[in-house]
Amino acid sequence: MSNLVKISSFVRLMSFSAILTLSLCVNLLILSSSFSEVGESPINDGSGRIRMITEILDLKGHVEGGFFRRTYESDYTLELDDTRESRLSMTSIFYLLSSESPLGQFHSNRSDIMHFFHMGDPIEYYMIDPEGNLTTAVMGHDIRSGQVLQLVVPGGTWKASKIEEAGEYGYGLISEAVTPGFIYDDMTLGSRSYLQQLFPQHTKLIDDLLP
Repeated sequence: MSNLVKISSFVRLMSFSAILTLSLCVNLLILSSSFSEVGESPINDGSGRIRMITEILDLKGHVEGGFFRRTYESDYTLELDDTRESRLSMTSIFYLLSSESPLGQFHSNRSDIMHFFHMGDPIEYYMIDPEGNLTTAVMGHDIRSGQVLQLVVPGGTWKASKIEEAGEYGYGLISEAVTPGFIYDDMTLGSRSYLQQLFPQHTKLIDDLLP
């Protein structure tokens, strides 16, 4: 019986992923069409391009920095084994960093997060696991140079992200799929004093990646 439950859950998650992919493709086609209509080139034109993207995708300011909008909530609830109450099996968002808000400050989420790169400038990620080990990654289209199109950040990891303010496009756009689904109670924003006490070996990095 447990195997049937696992198979059923897997099928549901695959269906959620297909719906999410279709939704993202539709939104990005609309965005690309808008660029073509106004004849924009891939050169940073300042706040005009960023304003257009945030308006088309209906993005709002995020507490950690950047801009976001929730794009999907599953209708399937997971009963969790840890101290949390039940959660939706998956949620997703658009997330954008821009030259106006180039930093996603250090924070930790209890759920796993899959990131998908869409368009714009490369985004640098800095991740510190609970043992204090630092890993880095760059999301972007240049896979020959080691940039990645997908990035998994396990729950419990402290993560920060940034783009170059003088980048070619002036923004970087991704999607995030969170499972179990995101709620703000599961997210912790890192303070400078707390993180430097927790990870003294990364004091300078923490200083650089907190506003």
